[in-house]
Amino acid sequence: MAEQENSKDLISVLWSGADVLRSKMDANEYKNYLLGIVFYKYLSDSFLIRVYDLINDEKPESLKVALEAYKNELKGEYANDLLDELKQDRKYVIEPELTYTCFAEDARNNCFNREQLQKAFNNIEQSGELFVDLFSDIDLYSSRLGAGDQKQSDTIAELIKVIDQADLLNSDGEILGDAYEYLIGQFASETGKKAGEFYTPQAVSKILTRIAITGQENVKGLSIYDPCMGSGSLLLNAKRYYKGDTNYIKYYGQELNMSTYNLARMNMFLHDVAAENQNLHHGDTLDADWPTGEETDFHMVLMNPPYSAKWSAASGFLQDERFSEYGVLAPKSKADYAFLLHGLYHLKSNGTMAIVLPHGVLFRGAAEEKIREKLLRSGNIYAVIGLPANLFYNTSIPTCIVVLKKHRDGRDVLFIDASKKFIKGKKQNEMSDEHIDEVMDLYNRRETVDKESYLASFDDIEKNDFNLNIPRYVDNFEKEEEVDINGLLEDMQKTDDEIGKVEGEFVNLLKDLTSSDENIMASLNRYIDMIEG
Repeated sequence: MAEQENSKDLISVLWSGADVLRSKMDANEYKNYLLGIVFYKYLSDSFLIRVYDLINDEKPESLKVALEAYKNELKGEYANDLLDELKQDRKYVIEPELTYTCFAEDARNNCFNREQLQKAFNNIEQSGELFVDLFSDIDLYSSRLGAGDQKQSDTIAELIKVIDQADLLNSDGEILGDAYEYLIGQFASETGKKAGEFYTPQAVSKILTRIAITGQENVKGLSIYDPCMGSGSLLLNAKRYYKGDTNYIKYYGQELNMSTYNLARMNMFLHDVAAENQNLHHGDTLDADWPTGEETDFHMVLMNPPYSAKWSAASGFLQDERFSEYGVLAPKSKADYAFLLHGLYHLKSNGTMAIVLPHGVLFRGAAEEKIREKLLRSGNIYAVIGLPANLFYNTSIPTCIVVLKKHRDGRDVLFIDASKKFIKGKKQNEMSDEHIDEVMDLYNRRETVDKESYLASFDDIEKNDFNLNIPRYVDNFEKEEEVDINGLLEDMQKTDDEIGKVEGEFVNLLKDLTSSDENIMASLNRYIDMIEG
């Protein structure tokens, strides 16, 4: 319970930082300031805590105490040894006057200098490849922050003071990471359609991850790949369900949008993922294959790509190993199968892939039909799960999860209709943990359950011309109860009798009324005649 309270307190403080910026710009812009400055506080606070630990072999009472110890140590003969060890351990070094603790004190004393914060960002970015351009989305000199230098600087100072109330000293990495995830979810809610590029709702993320990790919970050196990683939440969810040592999970992710790519990098650090386990890449997943020069196949492939996106579909891709064996390419106007085949290509022979796609991939014809048939004949499609509509921030259309295996015995396909497993929300529908458990139970049972799932043989699918539209296999139609006409007529008669009885009692009450005004009595008698007659 204490951990939950700490998480709520941290979330409350961090989210209140948004209030400083909300009136100045929309959420899609101010998320970069808030998340970036929260991340710098994390880098600075964790750095000072580590400094104090190296000097005194214990946790400091406060960050101010740690900062003073750091300043004193830098005056001594072992200063260079300390800095070398910090560089080796943290991969970066922060000068005392550039720590968040120092900035917060300056902000409280009305002497904050944003040039110093910019210098701090630059120093981190120049620490090594891991940090290059990490703060590039934070414009400390933007007119959106206010009119003129002073107001702009005051806005940043106010934000620093608010976020400084977050106690990272006494919060473990997972609590901070979860709070960061919550902020990203809140921004997704505020930005609406713009959020699709960086956020997969947690319920969908949990289903994808639990499916892909099934049977691999104890695999040593688990490797996970998300070619459209957004903020990295899909990758990071694996830590929740892995039963081995999470310090050895290898994360591979690619993202086209630079801002979102930076968000994912920050998210990795905030979830205590070691630098050597982060393998993140900024690039176009379809345009050029990645990864190629290192590990290229993975235990888990998770994807929530942009739906029916456009891509070049240039003929040269027919020689690309990802697509060549299918003889055709996904159409220019719908890259769904291009993303799917990219992910499948990078899956280990005993791994599992789970991808979210629009329902059209299940039944559309032409090139998509040829690819789908090839996948089914090879036994690659393992399950199809229909999700509720309006779960995502960027679209209200219903989507499905397609589960794939590289090599397996059998070519049957499990169909699950989870379209009614949701709680209706104001903006988006939500799936509860109970709904998620129900889907996982159906997935793991892998059998036909009336109105919920159907295990289709390859013959079933072939007879349906390789059409995977879920209603062809799972009949969730609820027959309405037959109306008892005689009972209905009896009820109507009873109702009429009761109305007549009430009207009679009402008329008797009216007849008891008297008045010395002849006009009132005339009107009253006329009303009684209307009711009786």
